[in-house]
Amino acid sequence: MKEKNGDTGFQGVAVICMNEAAPVWRALRWRATLWSALMAISIATSLGTLPGTARAELTNEGLLGLGLRIRPAYDGSNSNLIEPVPVVRYFGHPWFVRSTQGVLEGGTRVEVAPGLNVGAQLAYESGRKSGDSGFLSNRGLPDLNPGASIGVHAEWDHKFGPMPVTLLARLRQETQSSRGAQADLRLNAGALQAGRFGAGVFAQATWADAKSTGTFYGVTPQQSATAGLPVFSAGSGLLYTSIGALWGVELSREWTIMGNLEQRRLRGDAARSPLTERTSGRYASAGIAYRF
Repeated sequence: MKEKNGDTGFQGVAVICMNEAAPVWRALRWRATLWSALMAISIATSLGTLPGTARAELTNEGLLGLGLRIRPAYDGSNSNLIEPVPVVRYFGHPWFVRSTQGVLEGGTRVEVAPGLNVGAQLAYESGRKSGDSGFLSNRGLPDLNPGASIGVHAEWDHKFGPMPVTLLARLRQETQSSRGAQADLRLNAGALQAGRFGAGVFAQATWADAKSTGTFYGVTPQQSATAGLPVFSAGSGLLYTSIGALWGVELSREWTIMGNLEQRRLRGDAARSPLTERTSGRYASAGIAYRF
């Protein structure tokens, strides 16, 4: 009888715990469902099962629209978040603005040789909200506010037969000098063009100086005391590498849908940081834009 009563009590506690956890599980299922939907759309387009488009990052067509993106709360986090993102690209003479090369940026550029442009840009730099990550919020670590960077870039566009290729080298120095600088090397290549459908692939490597890596992945003695994490001084070097696929489908002469999938992996001190729960993360986005 005692064993039976004990079992009944345990079952009651289990039911209460399950009821309290239900909202959490529903939120997790909702995020997982959206992630799966974005994955399915991107994979389907990459395989050509949707009715064709233009290569999103491999043309100079003007774009203005809005998309939805799922990504880690920060690179290295186990938590994911969903956010709206702009879809914009405009190339004038000499001004430009775009969100299609990894960051939202605008500035000026000039063609110095056939297919080779150099310029300067002002870019939006994302921060980090502790509330988006249970790991950070549970340890009382502070937010990192979004900021801006200034920098220079060189971009080379070429066609190898029918395949368009873009190679971009870019330096970004945060306007708040204590947050350091990063440098990107990004390669885009067209992989498929079939009627209204187009797809491409890309790869990127990003380096950071010690200030930049330390801002996002360092642990100060004060933070160590409050968060219970070891002190960690992050140095300069390769920050992350990524590979991905991008796609687009023309709905009409003016409208197109597009998106991408990206697998990103932290490197160097960022990967070794006590703030890093996992070294790899996935990004996925889909959006609609007006072409002009």
